[in-house]
Formats: sequence, structure tokens, C-alpha cells
Amino acid sequence: MKHPDDLLVAIAATVESQHSSQMSLTVVTPGAVITGRLAPEALWKERVAEVLRDSEHLGRFAAVSTPSQGGTDRRPEHDGTEPAPTHLHFHVARILQGSFGIPDTGGMYRVALADVSAWTIGDIGYSDQ
Repeated sequence: MKHPDDLLVAIAATVESQHSSQMSLTVVTPGAVITGRLAPEALWKERVAEVLRDSEHLGRFAAVSTPSQGGTDRRPEHDGTEPAPTHLHFHVARILQGSFGIPDTGGMYRVALADVSAWTIGDIGYSDQ
């Protein structure tokens, strides 16, 4: 199993601790380049649950994404106070394909930190024009 980049883990932990969704990031993973804004895990799960609840065919899956009170997908202690994040949670994100961003409106993506092979701060390769 790969060890995630410590700096990227620190960025994810800051997003979690500050409950901020303003950090833009672009990551390279096997098979995809994803660009968008990071969201805290709980906020991301709430939004996914909303989308599922609003779907006639997928509503029954909303409970899976509802944030639980006790369980999260985190590793043991990172800095002595909070568990280290294991995933990045993107919202308003796009998979970059050439000069296009898919989907046009942005999507919700969850990426394992251990799967990120390269990253940069900010959105790249996509224009709304």
C-alpha cells in the first residue's frame, strides 16, 4: 500500500479542521485528472445524501452517505489530536479530458489519498468559456 504525501494529508486535515470548502486542488490518480474544490468529509457526505434522496431511483442509498456519529474512514492518530484523513472529498469538480471538464456542472468525487500520484494547488486545464 502506498504512503500518501504528508503535505497533501496536511492540506486535507486543514480542510477538515477549518470546515472550509474554498481550497482548489488538482490531482492525478490512476486513469483520471480531477480538479475542483475540496470539502470537509461531513459536508461532502451531506451533499451526496441530498442528491441521492432527491432521486426517484436512488433514494434508498441516501442512508449510506449520511454521516455517522461515530464512524469515519480515517486512520489512527495523525498529530495527536485528530485522525489523519484518508480521502480527499471534491465538490464542484471535473475530470479533465483534453480541454474539457466532465461534467460541465461539476461533480462530487472521493479520492483515496494513497492513490494520488501528483497534485497542484488550484484548478487547471478548464475554462468556463
